[in-house]
Amino acid sequence: MDGTRTGPVLRHLGETALELGPAEPGGGPWRRGISDGIVWLVLDRQGSSVNTVSQDVIEALEAEIAALEQDTPRAVVIRSAKTAGFAAGADISGFDRMSDAGAADLLRRGHGVLDRLENLSCPTICVVHGAALGAGFEIALACDWRIAVDGASFGFPEVRLGLHPGLGGTFRLPALIDPTEAMTLMLTGKAAHTGKARKLGIADVVTEERHVQAAIDAVLNGDVGREAAGLKFRALRFDRARRLAADRMRSETAKKVPQDHYPAPYALIDLWERHGDDRAAMQTAEIESFASLLDTDTSRNLRRVFFLRQRLKDIARGADGIAHVHVVGAGAMGGEIAAWAALKGKTVTLEDVALDPLGAAVARARRICKDAHLSGIETRDALDRLMPDPRGYGARRADLVIEAAPEDAALKREIYATLRDWMKDGSILATNTSSLRLADLRDGAPDPARFAGLHFFNPVPKMQLVEVVRHDTTDDDAAGRLTAFCGAIDKLPAPVTDHPGFLVNRALMPYLMEAMVLMDEGVSKERIDTAAIRFGMPMGPVTLADQVGLDICLDVAESLKRSVDKPMAEISDRLRERVEAGETGKKAGQGFYDWSDGTPHPDDGGGPDDMTDRLILPMLDACVECLRLGVVRDADELDAAMVFATGFAPFRGGPLHHARARGVDETRTRLEELAARHGPRFAPDPGWPDV
Repeated sequence: MDGTRTGPVLRHLGETALELGPAEPGGGPWRRGISDGIVWLVLDRQGSSVNTVSQDVIEALEAEIAALEQDTPRAVVIRSAKTAGFAAGADISGFDRMSDAGAADLLRRGHGVLDRLENLSCPTICVVHGAALGAGFEIALACDWRIAVDGASFGFPEVRLGLHPGLGGTFRLPALIDPTEAMTLMLTGKAAHTGKARKLGIADVVTEERHVQAAIDAVLNGDVGREAAGLKFRALRFDRARRLAADRMRSETAKKVPQDHYPAPYALIDLWERHGDDRAAMQTAEIESFASLLDTDTSRNLRRVFFLRQRLKDIARGADGIAHVHVVGAGAMGGEIAAWAALKGKTVTLEDVALDPLGAAVARARRICKDAHLSGIETRDALDRLMPDPRGYGARRADLVIEAAPEDAALKREIYATLRDWMKDGSILATNTSSLRLADLRDGAPDPARFAGLHFFNPVPKMQLVEVVRHDTTDDDAAGRLTAFCGAIDKLPAPVTDHPGFLVNRALMPYLMEAMVLMDEGVSKERIDTAAIRFGMPMGPVTLADQVGLDICLDVAESLKRSVDKPMAEISDRLRERVEAGETGKKAGQGFYDWSDGTPHPDDGGGPDDMTDRLILPMLDACVECLRLGVVRDADELDAAMVFATGFAPFRGGPLHHARARGVDETRTRLEELAARHGPRFAPDPGWPDV
């Protein structure tokens, strides 16, 4: 066995002197071994660093179970040979083929296999390190016992694909733990990490890797017990109690997503309400419901978004050669960039001319570590890697310098002039500018060929995308190392060229500015935001402007008006007035909304009949412009960037995918109608025929 690929299992199996079956190409996904009367089934899909559960995995498991039924061992232990974890869920690449081949029949066969695993006459134990997600979690649930190695997690993320569990999770998990807790996990797609998994009753034992054999022995010796089902558990077996709980679940779900956009959570609630006390009926209904959801536009589009994410992650593969990052500017963005890089293992020095921002950045870093669920030791290590550096000495040693100064070209050039004498040979300088052209800054850089943009979005810990911006003389090696750096700090890189606003802000700004025009026309901010949310955006444009920062919005809007050929909406006086008053949005506690009570949640219908199109179509048109001009390499990368940077309605598959689904000709005609009514800012881009 390959020790680098099968570390956790190899360490444990070495203690048991267990020999597993071969793992050569063409071999099955399950490797079998036996020790002291215990059969070990070790999942090890060839050609992949992670396990996924595909049809061949289920079929091979069926063959293994048939052999166990004929020759029953003392016990069966199931675990993974992959260092990355137990299993990352179903093989989503096979879902389209699954639908074509008759999803219901395939699901029935999978249910039959897991039922046979559940009914083996010997004890079955699943040992989980890392993540057991989706179908991987369902295999674990079909076992009698679950041992979690410290750091393990369990979850059903299917809802993020427009689905719910399809191999028995809808009835096995509620039968194992508090049904409302089980439903919460399935409805949110969140994972239960080690401590929570033990508290809920998912994991029977939590242990360290070196103690796995002792934990198995404890289970087989009867030294591990379980709590009896509580009163709440028993009460929910009655229809009326379940109906009341289901109504509350629908109400809470409706606050987050509407049923017509995301049908899966509502389908799951219906299943549980109707059949929560009848396993056989639930099993049949689960299969039919999963197969039906698989064919919805929502699921198809969410699966598309999953593969768009994988594409960006693939771009980020490779070594970045960046161990030390120096960040210039400890403001909100610079401080969060520095904290995130340190949290992800980079050595970071953070420079600012003032000491107060450095102290605030360290405090912010501590909160970011807490929000990321780091342990005390992990937080200490991350903070040890983040060093305030008021004199900027770290720039001499850094492999990457990120400039995060205010949007002032003269100030940035002044910083670059200082760095020219400090940066070592081969290091890269990246600017976090959101509104300035790199072409206007590069001549001041120490080495223009090793100068590029790393445009992070606010807030850095939550926003997945980073635009990697190159100008026309950026070195290929530098650009490649920056995309790999994004992967190393768990961000998704979007390679773009130097264009006013790059991609995301160029597309987003017409959307935000049209919201300001609508407010000037007398439409309330609540109605504007509600219209966008009903379209599927995670928040409305007014709320988003507040969150981005009204000062940043103003800078970008002014820059775009100066730089792009197409007419834009006039910049609203009320936006300028807010910025001049210091009411710059969330970071100031006041913008168009009062943020003192947290994120606003507007809910107000009505407004002009064409309001949604006035907000959304200018964004789509700007995307077409960027595609036509080669700002982004293709439509898929454009859609990915917009989904992961702006939250563009994921169930619609991305802005250009949505335009195609609506109809390119229809969309173009609608823009022409809006242009005739509201002005040339709505005139369709020449690139629409090629979308």
